[in-house]
Amino acid sequence: MLSKVPTNLPPHLNIKFIRKYLNSGDIARARQLFDVISEPDVQSWTLLISAYTRNGLCNEAVNLYTEVKKSKTIKPDKLAILAVSKACAASGDLVRAKEIHCDAVKYRFISDLIVGNALIDMYGKCKYFEGAERVFDDLRIKDVITWTSFCSCYVNCGFPREALQAFREMGLSGIRPNAMTLSSILPACSVLKFFNLGRDIHGFGIKNGMGENMFVNSALVDMYSSCSSIKHAELVFSNMPQLDVVLWNVIISAYFSNGKWEKALDKFQEMRSQGVKLDSASWNSVIAGCIDNGKAQEAVELLGDMQRLGCKPNRISITSVLTACTLLESWRGGKEIHTYIFRHCFMDDLTSNTALVLLYAKSGDLELSNRVFNMMLLKDSVAWNTIIIANSMHGRGEEALSLFNKMVGSGVKPNSVTFTGVLSGCSHSKMVDEGLSIFHSMSRDHKVEPDAEHYSCLVDVLSRGGRLVEAYDFIQQMPIEPNAGAWGALLGGCRVYKNVDLGRIAANRLFEIEPDNPGNYVLLSNILVTAKLWGEASETRKLLRDRGIRKVPGCSWVQVKSTVHTFVVGDKNNDQSNDIYNFLDEIRRKMKLAGYHPDTEFVLQDLDREEQEDSLCNHSEKQAVAFGILNMKGELSIRVFKNLRICGDCHNTINFIAKYVGVQIIVRDSLRFHHFAHGTCSCGDFW
Repeated sequence: MLSKVPTNLPPHLNIKFIRKYLNSGDIARARQLFDVISEPDVQSWTLLISAYTRNGLCNEAVNLYTEVKKSKTIKPDKLAILAVSKACAASGDLVRAKEIHCDAVKYRFISDLIVGNALIDMYGKCKYFEGAERVFDDLRIKDVITWTSFCSCYVNCGFPREALQAFREMGLSGIRPNAMTLSSILPACSVLKFFNLGRDIHGFGIKNGMGENMFVNSALVDMYSSCSSIKHAELVFSNMPQLDVVLWNVIISAYFSNGKWEKALDKFQEMRSQGVKLDSASWNSVIAGCIDNGKAQEAVELLGDMQRLGCKPNRISITSVLTACTLLESWRGGKEIHTYIFRHCFMDDLTSNTALVLLYAKSGDLELSNRVFNMMLLKDSVAWNTIIIANSMHGRGEEALSLFNKMVGSGVKPNSVTFTGVLSGCSHSKMVDEGLSIFHSMSRDHKVEPDAEHYSCLVDVLSRGGRLVEAYDFIQQMPIEPNAGAWGALLGGCRVYKNVDLGRIAANRLFEIEPDNPGNYVLLSNILVTAKLWGEASETRKLLRDRGIRKVPGCSWVQVKSTVHTFVVGDKNNDQSNDIYNFLDEIRRKMKLAGYHPDTEFVLQDLDREEQEDSLCNHSEKQAVAFGILNMKGELSIRVFKNLRICGDCHNTINFIAKYVGVQIIVRDSLRFHHFAHGTCSCGDFW
């Protein structure tokens, strides 16, 4: 509860007290005084708007401007327009930006150079180059700030070539660039990878006394890094007499972006050892760099270091670490981050929430993934695509299609990724007619032209639906050259439906397109073994050996507490190997008593029946499931991940285990998720 502020003061004392409150950082009391003034003046109004902006309360600043202007108690002057344009630039609110531009025109400040420069900068921060162009064209006089803001606007809006053209026109008009101009235009060279032009700008900067400018050198390090010239970036960094945290951050990011993650981490440690005060950007750059270079575990550990050293993670940090947890398939780690998001009121952050949706889906918890999505107040195309793909990979094609219809109904425009997700869902759920309808609606209703991936998806829809001849005819009539995805989808369908003739055709095309992919040889061999064409199957395996192609070994892993345990076929290295195989032997006996028999169709070797059964028992996914069961300790479900497609016998066995033990078992293979419970699988034995 605020104490009362003085009222009925003369105007000169009102402004004095407002200044006093603002100087002491008490914006709330300054606002309280402003609200009780019977006739507030433009100066106190402007002071309060600026104070809000300085303290990061940009929306409050813009709202105050709008409220008072609508009340018609004060008419904005030049300083008020400048103050609110800064607030709007910081908030990135384009709707309000256009209103402020209109006010500048209405109150006849639009030809004022300082106001014009502020409006160009505002539009640049709001990423609306049309507005900046309009203001720029209306200015009769233009100075270096005008041109710099204009170039920067083009860069921010994703038009680097136009930015460089404006930079050239600036030189032709006789305006000499300053350090801020160079630091604003160099990012355009970074995006376009214009090494020579960037080096020329570097030379200009040195000749004109800007060689030690921090902003210019930060932009130069980034430019040279983007042009894959890390040596030039190092040279700029090492020649700086003084280094600030921004330059350290940029050189570390440069190492990461050029794949030199070890050097990046060494530089980060050097930065810490020299006592440089790390900011959130420092931590974010090294965390994101680790993730981009395949060092997800290191990224998670760095977040812990960040918190221990008293630096509070922000939304960028959280989103990055969620990506790391997704790569590590760390469901528990994701839940901890989710709790952090909830505690620190980040629940309205679109990017973090979308990352959570993906993490839970890829960790096997589709229910939680859907729940997070349904709680999101704002959903863009990326969020919709993520939840559609999540349901598709879990075999919930009908839900994926329903989500697609809701997305379109909400006014969000579907894109190429959307249709890949929906078609994949139709494929995994045997929704052939629905898949055909979605495919034909792409260009007709949504103006999205199908690409090679969409054609391959439709071949998969037809093939998995058993319409193999139709799939083959579709491939032959495709307007683009069928790729490995299309032929691979047909070959996979031939494996399921035991079509030898089309299987041979698809495999032979794949042997030409991707001769080193062992999966194609294995699939054809499976088809031939099923048809009891032993000689031809043997020839296919011989072709694999003769070409020196190695099969990717099957590998499965399961997380127990915080440790990931990995298994390969015939693995005996685990401390509990004896218990694992004893458990699997018991399961095999129980299955035989229940009338189940091992499906030896999935063993390619010419072994006798008993040897084939033993071979199947050694599969990595069975071992991982057994280990998870033996170490459950009260949990109701286990999650197992495999790098290859789960075999039919393992599928049947795990289904039996789930019913026998009374737990839910979630297995993700290279194609999709399988949810085993009560003797049935979510895939309906179709994958």
